[in-house]
Amino acid sequence: MAAHGIFIAGTDTEVGKTYVACSLVRALVREGMRVAVMKPVAAGAEATPEGLRNADALALARAANIQNPYERVNPFCFPLAVSPHIASRTAGISIDLAAIWRQFDELSKPADVDVVAVEGAGGWLAPISETETMADVAQLLQLPVVLVVGLRLGCLNHALLTAQAIASSGLPLAGWIANHVQPQFAHAAENIALLEKRLSAPLLDEVAFGASAFASVTAVRRLTAIVR
Repeated sequence: MAAHGIFIAGTDTEVGKTYVACSLVRALVREGMRVAVMKPVAAGAEATPEGLRNADALALARAANIQNPYERVNPFCFPLAVSPHIASRTAGISIDLAAIWRQFDELSKPADVDVVAVEGAGGWLAPISETETMADVAQLLQLPVVLVVGLRLGCLNHALLTAQAIASSGLPLAGWIANHVQPQFAHAAENIALLEKRLSAPLLDEVAFGASAFASVTAVRRLTAIVR
């Protein structure tokens, strides 16, 4: 495995992981890096003539400047938009960590790939089988983690618990993104200030609600340092 990488995780589902992941990928591309992407597990897909396709995985692929077969970008894709362990069981397909590793290895080993950006599914401990979670995928890949915190009621508990779980897994929390997922969230500034004190990693950026793009100069500099 030659390339560096990052694992983009979220405090929960619907916190803007894909939006943030795509923005970070585009920022790395602008910095001149050759970036491949991966969405190991996706629940919620449409049937197309080419097979099942997940919108988040497709968005990631469009943001990257290294293109790969869809099945390598998203090796486990299921029709139902439910917890991955339910989606896979319903489809009659087991999520195989060894298969995920093989596809990640294929993504990362070409000489022209600088970074592989991997987006998780759901929250850190979202189940992918009766015994495994997305945390097992992250541990398998051994990448530094960027945590997307959806700013809403309960985000402090979710962010602190997720950071604790990441630390317990032995992976580094390299940074976090504060994402405004609601048009109005009272005391957002106080929430961010507390997390800046309590989380061991730096705040990479704060994303305004409905922003069409983000990634400040500081965020890009810090992100680039993570993946070099």
